[in-house]
Amino acid sequence: MQSDEPKVSRDGSVMCTVTGSFFRAVDPAYRATALEGSRSAGRYSPPDVPTLYLSSSREGVAAAMIAHADNRTPNLEVLQFDVEAERIVDLRDHEALKSLGIDPADAAADWQELVAAGRSPSSWKVREALESFGARGLIDPSRKQPHLWHLTLFSWNADGAPSVREVPAQ
Repeated sequence: MQSDEPKVSRDGSVMCTVTGSFFRAVDPAYRATALEGSRSAGRYSPPDVPTLYLSSSREGVAAAMIAHADNRTPNLEVLQFDVEAERIVDLRDHEALKSLGIDPADAAADWQELVAAGRSPSSWKVREALESFGARGLIDPSRKQPHLWHLTLFSWNADGAPSVREVPAQ
């Protein structure tokens, strides 16, 4: 696949299909496990729930890392992945969210302080609701740079789940 903007296809339902190249920043010490997903709590994942966070561009990775600068090594490696994913909900489509009974503000709400205090953020409930509708992931607009977006996968590389394959460095 080319490293152009990933393609988002809609079939008229609230779910869409996403294909293309995505990027993920990883600590080089964990490069071999980059496809296992996050190792700690995230906006859409308690620490014990595997979740793969990807960005639709290298610029998106940089924007996403702004919120995590204190929690990560400064020496991150950006890896590229080819993704084919169906049953993705686009959080930028507020009408689709409304039809599912989901408030976009719940996805965008601050989460890190709640998790640090041992509480569950509203964004975890958004994920639970989406999964109950059969979603395999979501498109999340960047809060730092709204023209950028990220892909969050709830499952991958299993039967019926999105396919994610690392693109070898050139």
